[in-house]
Amino acid sequence: MSMTARAGETFEIARAVSDIDSLLTRPLPGAGPAVREEVPVTEEWALTMDRGLLLAPLWESDSFTGLYDSEWEAASEVGERNLAALVAELDRRWGPHRSVGMRVPINRKIADEAMPLLFRTLCDGDFLGDLSVWGPVDPAGPVAGPTGSRWVAVSVNQCDGDAPMVLTVAVTDRPITELDD
Repeated sequence: MSMTARAGETFEIARAVSDIDSLLTRPLPGAGPAVREEVPVTEEWALTMDRGLLLAPLWESDSFTGLYDSEWEAASEVGERNLAALVAELDRRWGPHRSVGMRVPINRKIADEAMPLLFRTLCDGDFLGDLSVWGPVDPAGPVAGPTGSRWVAVSVNQCDGDAPMVLTVAVTDRPITELDD
């Protein structure tokens, strides 16, 4: 069963970067609540919009159902390679990324504690992979600018051992920083 509008697509760096560019130039909602856009009929996730935030799938693997041991590892490595290739391309474009862990947001979610909207949205969607973050980046180009700047984060996620891996991007107008314990 597919989860996103990217199911069945081959991962392509150029398309992923183009999708990120499109999100960077798209207006961000000024207020909530969250709106989830889905593909008509299939109801596959295409985009989540909330106050100052866009979250979208860039790629989805096949299901891991029936994969064990070395097959599961090999399938998992595909997602990690896709993420690494995208991170390398975005590093080339915007400079070195920062890593932002998801351990603290996951623990806050479990404890039902407050956290910033981005992390709450990621946890609510089971997008629990650590983030590679750039920002501020200017939506009008690859160089950071004083106004209209945005932060970009990418991660690869799997909500359970049988589910597909999903490479996601978040674009926000707020700095993305590691949460303190």
